[in-house]
Amino acid sequence: MSDDFAARLDEAATTRTPCAQLPAGLSLDDAYAVQRQLVDLRLARGERSIGVKLGFTSKAKAAQMGVADVIIGRLTSGMVLADGDELDLSRLIHPRAEPEVAFRLSRAVEPGEVPGPDLIDAVAPAIEIIDSRYRDFKFSLADVVADNTSAAAFVLGPWRALDAGLDNRGVLFEVDGRLVASGSTAAILGDPLRAIPAAVRMAQRHGLPLTAGTVLLAGAATPAVAFEPGTQVSATVSGLGRARFSVKAREEN
Repeated sequence: MSDDFAARLDEAATTRTPCAQLPAGLSLDDAYAVQRQLVDLRLARGERSIGVKLGFTSKAKAAQMGVADVIIGRLTSGMVLADGDELDLSRLIHPRAEPEVAFRLSRAVEPGEVPGPDLIDAVAPAIEIIDSRYRDFKFSLADVVADNTSAAAFVLGPWRALDAGLDNRGVLFEVDGRLVASGSTAAILGDPLRAIPAAVRMAQRHGLPLTAGTVLLAGAATPAVAFEPGTQVSATVSGLGRARFSVKAREEN
C-alpha cells in the first residue's frame, strides 16, 4: 500500500498536479514508510541523499497541528539550490519559503549514540522552499510526513564555524528588499542546537543514516511566506550572514 501512496505523491510532484490527501487513519509508522518509498523513487532517478530536515520545531506550529514531537524528512541532491541562484517555479505547485539555520555533521553518527558538540563542524543561514503536493495545501500530520515533510528545495548561505550560542539570534526575511517576516532563532525549539539531538533521535528511530557531511535543516524561524515570479528572496541570521535566491520571472507570450 505504501508504494501506491508514494507513487501518487511522486506523480503529483513530477507533473506539478496536486493530489488528494491520503486516507484518514494512516498511522505515523505507515506515513514514514510512504516517505521512504517516495524518497527511494528520487534516489532511483539518480539523486543522492545528502541531509535531513526537522518540522514542527515551532511551538505555535506544533500546537496548530496538535503534535507533541518534531517530524523528520530527507534532503536529496535534487533539492539543492545554490546561494543566489534562480528558482524555477514551473516544477512546483504552491511553494512557500522560510528562513532556517543549517548544520553540517562532522562525522557519522553511530547507532545508539547520544550526540556531543563534536558532531557539528559548521553552521549556516538557510532558506527552505516547501511545497505540499496535496490539494489546497491542506494536510494532516500523517499526510505531511508521507509527503517528506513538504521538502522541495533549500538554499545554504556561507558555512562558518560554530563559535558562539545560537539561542536568540535575530532573523530577517525579505522579498525584493522588503521585510516580510522577522523573528528569532529561539523559535526553533528554543535554541537551534536542540535540533541536533532531536534529529539524531528521529533518524535513529526511522532508520535514516547520518554520515559525515550530512546537512541538517533545524527548522523555521518565522512562518512560511509565499512569493511571486521575478522576485528576490533573502534570509539574514544575525552573526551568521545571509542566504538568498531569485525567482524566475514569468515568460511573456
